[in-house]
Amino acid sequence: MLKGPITFDRVVRWCVVAAIVIAVMLILNYLHAVLLPFFIAWLFAYLMYPLVRFIQYRMKVRVRALSIVLAMLVVVGVITGVVWLIIPPLLEQCGRFTTLATRYLHHVTHIHDFPEAVSWWLNENSAEIEKFLKSDNFTSALRDTMPKVFDVVGQTMNIILSVVASFITLLYMFFILMDYENLSTSWVKILPASVRSFSQELMKDVEIALNNYIRGQGLVALTMGVLFCIGFSIIGLPMAIGLGILIGILDMVPYLHTFALIPAAFLAAMKCADTGDNYWVMLAMVVAVFCIVQLIIEAFVIPKIMGKKMGLNPAVLLLSLSVWGALLGFIGLIVALPATTIIIAYWKKYVTNA
Repeated sequence: MLKGPITFDRVVRWCVVAAIVIAVMLILNYLHAVLLPFFIAWLFAYLMYPLVRFIQYRMKVRVRALSIVLAMLVVVGVITGVVWLIIPPLLEQCGRFTTLATRYLHHVTHIHDFPEAVSWWLNENSAEIEKFLKSDNFTSALRDTMPKVFDVVGQTMNIILSVVASFITLLYMFFILMDYENLSTSWVKILPASVRSFSQELMKDVEIALNNYIRGQGLVALTMGVLFCIGFSIIGLPMAIGLGILIGILDMVPYLHTFALIPAAFLAAMKCADTGDNYWVMLAMVVAVFCIVQLIIEAFVIPKIMGKKMGLNPAVLLLSLSVWGALLGFIGLIVALPATTIIIAYWKKYVTNA
């Protein structure tokens, strides 16, 4: 509990601290475009630091810069291997879909040469096409379409800027890893001496909670990936292993794997077009696999693994996901478990003295 009486001086100090926190939050919000690459780089550096230490000290690569480069090459190699398992079979399925779609169009329209048919249609309707291009309807349609074209150009520029920001993030990450130990311990010196001990203790607890969360979520994602590989293989879905691996990777962020339902439905269509099976039956089996795996994960895997890692009761764990998700949406699902763990720990320590 709070020690000592609540005086006017303490209230003023609390108000000043609250004002400073609000001002810092406003500044961070204003500068988020500049600071976001740095924070992302720090997160990547935090995740890669154990691998860098392993290469530097266990594999006897004494030069830190070389250890960082080797660690980055290992990560790129793993990502490339996963992409190699997923993309080529997907391209093969797309090529097969194109062949099947062309064959279907030939069968329905009885047209064997589509370019020649298009050329004939343009010649036959050239007068009507010219009349339409000179009409007011075409002019108004063009006027309405041009802003959308500029929106596409703007989005393209945003993609280019994102690529540039990615290179900046890599540079940040490299230099953070070069002096990671010093940066991770010296930041406290910028704070007043009276709060340094509390801040160090808080960050230590945050690091422990984050480590537990990453390890636990990694086990959950691995389990989910294996279950989806088995389920998709049972129903005979193309690219079952590759899609299962992709879902496992996506689940490192809770519930992001649900987006994999889109390529799964596409692959179900590929299978039905190739074999002549009923598409709705195949789609129902795909949805059934998603529902069964999700039920197993939510009812057994998450409470057992994440509850043990985070020290949370399964009921509290599920409640924290619901509350943080309602408050912060998608980001809330990411921070729910470590944030809840820290709040409960500090509530017991500083409020209930448990």
